[in-house]
Amino acid sequence: MKPAPDFDVLIIGGGLAGAAAALAVASTGLEVALFDAAPAQDELEPYDGRAYSVPAGSRRFWEAVGVWERIAGEAQEISDILVSDGRVGEGASPLFLRFDHREPESGGFGRMIEDRHLRTAAFEKLAETPGARIRHGVRVSGSRVEPGRTVATLANGEEVFARLIVAADGRESPLRAAAGIERVNWAYGQNGMVSAVAHERPHHGVAHELFLPAGPFAILPLKRNRSSLVWTESAAEAARIHALPDDLYLAELETRFGDFLGALSLEGKRWTYPLHFSLAHEYVAPRLALLGDAAHAVHPIAGQGLNLGVRDAAALAEVLAGAMRRGEDIGDIAVLRRYEQWRRFDSAALGLSMDALNRLFSNDIGPLRALRDLGLGMVNNTPGLRRAFMRAASGLSGEVPKLMRGEAI
Repeated sequence: MKPAPDFDVLIIGGGLAGAAAALAVASTGLEVALFDAAPAQDELEPYDGRAYSVPAGSRRFWEAVGVWERIAGEAQEISDILVSDGRVGEGASPLFLRFDHREPESGGFGRMIEDRHLRTAAFEKLAETPGARIRHGVRVSGSRVEPGRTVATLANGEEVFARLIVAADGRESPLRAAAGIERVNWAYGQNGMVSAVAHERPHHGVAHELFLPAGPFAILPLKRNRSSLVWTESAAEAARIHALPDDLYLAELETRFGDFLGALSLEGKRWTYPLHFSLAHEYVAPRLALLGDAAHAVHPIAGQGLNLGVRDAAALAEVLAGAMRRGEDIGDIAVLRRYEQWRRFDSAALGLSMDALNRLFSNDIGPLRALRDLGLGMVNNTPGLRRAFMRAASGLSGEVPKLMRGEAI
């Protein structure tokens, strides 16, 4: 007779999507483990400049799993969002789109939180959660499905048994590839560049999205007169800029940023990474569920990558909880298809809309510039359209999982 599984759910991948899934699943009473190939948090660089936009739905998720209370004091509210078109060195065009938090039924814009705070709080909470276990520095070399369970083989030869494996192991997910799940995938020929800056003048909570010919340039407010920058350049130009010393890097920033917040200084590490679109043909296989970037990777034009992963985590936990209460096998493919049906259309639709926006705005073609500026003006002058965009960005449209409504599963 085969031994009982070590865990109900084994999550492979220690990013924030994996941590969110572990917390959500543990809240249902299922036994969960998270295996992370990276070293423990205390071995990582304490400040690296990365930050996330946390809209209302995601904030309610982090509240429901007991994380938000630990970091609320470090969260910067986004009061308004100003979207405009422009060119390097010329500033924004006079035509712009303003999203105002005072709009009725907007759902709000949420808050900005730095990676170092959210990641630390999520893993601290997970370490304190009954029925949850974390192992860092663990690599999975393969897996196989057996009757009633799945087996993960670790790089050291150890075997771990679970009823379900969740692949949260990134865009190039080895688990997805090993399961034979194909995907739609293309490179944008662009790199994302991320850094944080301190500035002389207050930002008043206003986020800026400036569409430049090479791609979007976002200025996102952080606590204490600081902002997170997320900007897109061609791969070659991004490599050139990233290789510059700090003073010349800042000079490049200033040609795009302008001087409306005064003098700038870099804080923390600079990042650059290639941008891709990726969408798995299927989100599930026997005793396997894909989550986060393993299922879908989208352009960062609206900062929705992590929020999609959080929504995945909330939906998967709700599906598994329902199956458990009905006495179903949580790893059965029929159960997992419910999760796929819930999440695949939503993530595909958002990813393709972000792709279309990037293609429309990442160029300097005169007729397209005129068309998109006209579109920005129309949306700005149509309250119903503005509110619809704001509602969608809040994560509260469509079929919202309970955890994202702030409810227990």
